[in-house]
Amino acid sequence: MAPQTVDVLYTAVATAENGRDGRVSSDDGRLDVVVNPPREMGGSGAGTNPEQLFAAGYGACFQSALGAVARGTGVDVAGSRVTAKVGIGPISGGYGLAVELVVSIPGADAATARELVEKAHQVCPYSNATRGNIEVTLTVA
Repeated sequence: MAPQTVDVLYTAVATAENGRDGRVSSDDGRLDVVVNPPREMGGSGAGTNPEQLFAAGYGACFQSALGAVARGTGVDVAGSRVTAKVGIGPISGGYGLAVELVVSIPGADAATARELVEKAHQVCPYSNATRGNIEVTLTVA
């Protein structure tokens, strides 16, 4: 399947220095963090790590997609939460990621919440980018 063409509205720019044991900063200075491997991977765990940054981005993006698909449905998603869990581990020839998105929508019954989460998964840019590449599990809490 060929990649889709995107009419780019915004481009985020971040620079990493020294890989997983260094620093990541954005070109506008709003993001400037020390990154270190987690203790579970033999690192100091002193800073954040790429998986936490990916989880933060995916969770925020999915939350926005959830709000977008809920608009006009009459379902109130106020107070909803998305917790993104990003795991890393060895695969054949390197390392891979696995994601679980745990979504809580207090204002919706279980069936409606599941439907909204599935729809959000179809429109979220992170979901579209990862689809077919990594395992993404959707859990309605």
